[in-house]
Amino acid sequence: MIREYGIHLKGGIIAQRDADYCTLRLRMPAGVLDTTRMRGIAEIADTYGNGTVHLTTRQTIEVPDIHNLKLEEVFEALRANGTPVGAEADEIVNIIACPGTARCKYANIDSIALAQRVDKSLFGKQVPVKVRISVSACPYACTSPLFNEIGVIGRIEPLREPGLCTGCGTCAEYCKECAISIKNGVSALNDDKCIMCGVCIHSCPFELLKSKHRHYLITVGGRRGRHPQMGRELVAVETEDEAVEVIERIVNWVRRRAWSGRLLSDQLDDLQFEQFKAEVISDMEK
Repeated sequence: MIREYGIHLKGGIIAQRDADYCTLRLRMPAGVLDTTRMRGIAEIADTYGNGTVHLTTRQTIEVPDIHNLKLEEVFEALRANGTPVGAEADEIVNIIACPGTARCKYANIDSIALAQRVDKSLFGKQVPVKVRISVSACPYACTSPLFNEIGVIGRIEPLREPGLCTGCGTCAEYCKECAISIKNGVSALNDDKCIMCGVCIHSCPFELLKSKHRHYLITVGGRRGRHPQMGRELVAVETEDEAVEVIERIVNWVRRRAWSGRLLSDQLDDLQFEQFKAEVISDMEK
């Protein structure tokens, strides 16, 4: 018998076609997992499941074919392994992130560190609608932040100091947006085309291009699924602390104002998103 009756209702437990079995989705902030815990998950899957695991789009692992009567036992094994059950219901689910500045040459922010901070603060928090949070260290957006309820993108606004450019054309060659041209021996930037990816800064062989504004662009209301929709820009902040503060504020706004039964993207206008945006921008500028 399962003594903890609420255990089977946790969001990380997903019902299967065979009602006697379920799949367990694990909590794995930013998709980071050391090999010791990985071996532990493999052992649990062998002991209680069918000997396989499923790697999800949200950078976590699912263990399928767990018998309902074994849930309490599996819960304890996962907790001891440091990989507790995750979330999938109307709550803050697994926060995902790209490799960030630790490994990626295009990264502008430490996306993994930010995702792990947000996880500690918000993971599993119950809200009226499911909230997915995605962090991408640059506008290449490998983790699709614009298609999550909350998205974070690391950007750099390039700064060109007059009189220093040699006109070598390297930045123009590397810019995939065709936002840079060489005029009269000097690079010129088309602001309308620039997506602030920072590639021109990294590519300059003479290190003459500088970062004018390194920041975290935060978006709200994106979604994937049958009818994908891009999130709306909320605010750009300059520090990780400010990014965490804004994300927490968004979640509190959703918790207080949103209602269940509709995706967040379908509620933004009813929730007066533009007014909320104005308030956030005003507060962050103080």
